[in-house]
Amino acid sequence: MELSKEQIREIIARRVAKELHEGDYVTLGIGLPTEVANYIPQSMHVMIQSENGVIGVGPKPAPENINPKITNAGGIPVTTKQGAVFFDSMTSFTMIRGGHIDATVLGALQVDQEGNIANWMVPGVMVPGMGGAMDLVVGAKKVIVAMEHLSKNGVKILKKCTLPLTAAHEVDLIVTERCVLRVTEDGLVLEEINPLFSLEDITSTIEADLIIPEHLQNIAA
Repeated sequence: MELSKEQIREIIARRVAKELHEGDYVTLGIGLPTEVANYIPQSMHVMIQSENGVIGVGPKPAPENINPKITNAGGIPVTTKQGAVFFDSMTSFTMIRGGHIDATVLGALQVDQEGNIANWMVPGVMVPGMGGAMDLVVGAKKVIVAMEHLSKNGVKILKKCTLPLTAAHEVDLIVTERCVLRVTEDGLVLEEINPLFSLEDITSTIEADLIIPEHLQNIAA
């Protein structure tokens, strides 16, 4: 099944939003994870934190309402909700490192069945640095990886990451456009599948060992 880039991102962001709860404080990584803010119900009180120093991020602004001075950590313009607060980087990372963030949503280059994540560099490719990823994955109470199922170079869900790790044994949930996987003490559990894809479409594009329940649920829309 061929999906457009926009469709893939929407499927993933919508599903991740279902993991958030009333009263949560959540940090969204740059890129695809920032789109999760667009699918949180207005009636639900969830405060989105951006590591550049704002809490209370709202959905994407309409073109005519863009304020270039209000952006997320990726420099993308955002809106703010009632009660939003701006602060410096020291305060931002005090929140993250102090265990005050209920969940973080991050992209990844690779994840594996042990809950390891690699999302900051490819050897030989120039990168500016790890940013806040290392702090987020060890500081947040729940770590959700939101990523496209495959990269242009192939499989991203492995038995063991081959790229330099951001953190070990920290990932709780993996959401792609094809499936939802939960990291448990017993291994990687395939919890939900997108009905647009067959089970073979999923298992043939994952190198990790999977625990497959007898009755699989469709991915929550």
